[in-house]
Order: sequence, then C-alpha cells, then structure tokens
Amino acid sequence: MKGKTLVNIEIDKLTNSIENVITGESFETEFSRVASIKEIKKADWVFDWYKELKSKKNDVYKMTTIENKHIIQGLVSLSVDEGFVFVNLVENAKFNRGKEKVYSGVGGNLFAFACLKSKELGFEGCISFLSKSSLFEYYSKSLGAIKTIGQRMVILEQEADELIKQYFKNK
Repeated sequence: MKGKTLVNIEIDKLTNSIENVITGESFETEFSRVASIKEIKKADWVFDWYKELKSKKNDVYKMTTIENKHIIQGLVSLSVDEGFVFVNLVENAKFNRGKEKVYSGVGGNLFAFACLKSKELGFEGCISFLSKSSLFEYYSKSLGAIKTIGQRMVILEQEADELIKQYFKNK
C-alpha cells in the first residue's frame, strides 16, 4: 500500500449521467484518455495528475459532457492488475465538490466507467481500490463495494453491471 493514494470521493447520488444540482437536468457524459498534461489545469485538482500521466502503468481518463467536451467534470486513473482494473485515483472537478457543486452523480459515473473498462478488458467489470477506513461502509452502501484486506475494496461483477446499466444505458 506504500505510495498508493486512498480513494476519498463523494458518491452523492447515482444518476442517469450527471445531473445539474439546480435544474435537475441530466447531461450525458463521455470519457476519453487524457493525451497531454496541457489538458489539465494544475490549480483545479487536489491530486497530482501530472504524476499519474507520467506513469507508464496508468491510463488517465477525463469525463466531459457530450454538450461540452472542453470542460472536465472528473478524472480517473486506471491500471490493469491480475484479473481486474485498479482505480489509482479518482476525483471530481473542483466545481463538482461540496455544497456549491454544479453537478451530482460525477463520482458514481467515474466508478461506473472503471467497471465498464474492466468489462471491456474481459475482467467482468471487477475493480479494486484503496479506501480510507472511515469510508468502507459509505462505499459499500453507495457502490456495492466489499472490503477485502487492509484498505482494499472491490466491486464485483453484479454490482459492476448495476453501475454500468445506471450510467451507460447502451452498454
């Protein structure tokens, strides 16, 4: 676990994509690989995404809305492990955190994407991540994650399928 970051993202609501907090309007999302450090403004993020992008083992994806592909709603760093996808880092954009957030559903959408990538890679949607101890129950209730050893949590096939169906209707 040394050197690994513990997941600490809010799963505020499982939505049909992401949802504007004020209007309730849903916006379909899409994911694409971050091609360059220039795409990410350093001041907008808590985690060091530059370090993630430099790693040869990790793939960093940005989530945007279909309507506006230039504004990143969240980021997720994934790597392939033995039989599953590992979520290295996951983060909502600054404007999607706290009481004044613009969109709800971002955290759930990021995890659903990780499950989808796992399924596409032949791992049945199974993912793993490290969580703060105080969030074990939270991720269990919100994502269906199961605590395994130490700080590790997993989302298995059935829960992964539910997340994928929630966020990616056509998959």
